[in-house]
Amino acid sequence: MTSAHMDCNFWNGKRVLLTGHTGFKGGWLALWLHRLGAHVIGISLPPITSPNLFDLAKINELCDSYFCDIRNIEALTTLVSSAQPEVVFHLAAQPLVRHSYQKPAETFGTNVLGTAHVLDALRGLRSVKAVVMVTTDKVYRNNEWRWPYREDDILGGKDPYSASKAASEIVIASYRDSFLAEQGVAVASARAGNVIGGGDWSADRLIPDTVRSWQKSETLKIRRPNAIRPWQHVLEPLAGYLTLAEELWKNASLAGAYNFGPPTQEVSTVRDVIELAQTAYGNGTVQYGDGSEGPHEAGWLALEISKAQHILGIEPRLSLTKAIQLTMTWYRSQYSGLDARKLCENDIGTYEASY
Repeated sequence: MTSAHMDCNFWNGKRVLLTGHTGFKGGWLALWLHRLGAHVIGISLPPITSPNLFDLAKINELCDSYFCDIRNIEALTTLVSSAQPEVVFHLAAQPLVRHSYQKPAETFGTNVLGTAHVLDALRGLRSVKAVVMVTTDKVYRNNEWRWPYREDDILGGKDPYSASKAASEIVIASYRDSFLAEQGVAVASARAGNVIGGGDWSADRLIPDTVRSWQKSETLKIRRPNAIRPWQHVLEPLAGYLTLAEELWKNASLAGAYNFGPPTQEVSTVRDVIELAQTAYGNGTVQYGDGSEGPHEAGWLALEISKAQHILGIEPRLSLTKAIQLTMTWYRSQYSGLDARKLCENDIGTYEASY
């Protein structure tokens, strides 16, 4: 997802607060911001998987890194106040649907109250000007219809993860309208999901599960092969977030919600993704289920991205085939001993060259 407006010079010297910098997307964004010359202040829980991108890419060397639970409002507010950020990216979250069934209260605490705590810490903070709050493509009440969701469609969610993210959208809008807009802070929410790329080892995610199985020469078991999702490489939404922050900085009236994803015709089934992954990886056996196993998950989900296209001037750049090729090459290269940070930087550099 590239932009006619993305300005690499914009970030040089900017103080950027990034919550969730120890996670998959947060790690990539920390690397990219550092590459652009930003002074990154990261706030997050310690990494929860082993291995993880934060440790492998030594992201702590590229930012001021602090471990803090965003549910602890006192500790969080102290850190945010001392950071004096100019731009904020909020990515810290409990990000997994299936885990939300196991730990629903924890999920709501992190995703709803944690979001409120981040926004509350920005009240009265004179340094901050642009804020991008990252939610998910799953914030919409899923009616299983066959057309993509727009930013003004009804929010909702059956599973605790989706519901918590929908609730966080209401919190974001409330803080924007009640406090931060009149403070001169432009706040936007960014809705993207089903992000793939090297460096994700989360449980119960399609590509990490695939890599784990195939690296051990085990058969990959797929619960819902016919589920349709808006898959995209991690650099696509991150480019969108960066562009959104730049545009908010220049024009606060652009505050609001934005979808980031592939074109509607690029949404694909889980089976399609796995077959492309098999081709890119070179081997790997699969056993497909009938979709009945496990708790409820949406069957069909796509996002309408015309708002981001027309207002921010951005366009998706990577086809699903290319996104999966990049992802599987990253994992194979890292598994063979190549440096994780260099692999990320190479992918970022190639992506930047497409502007």
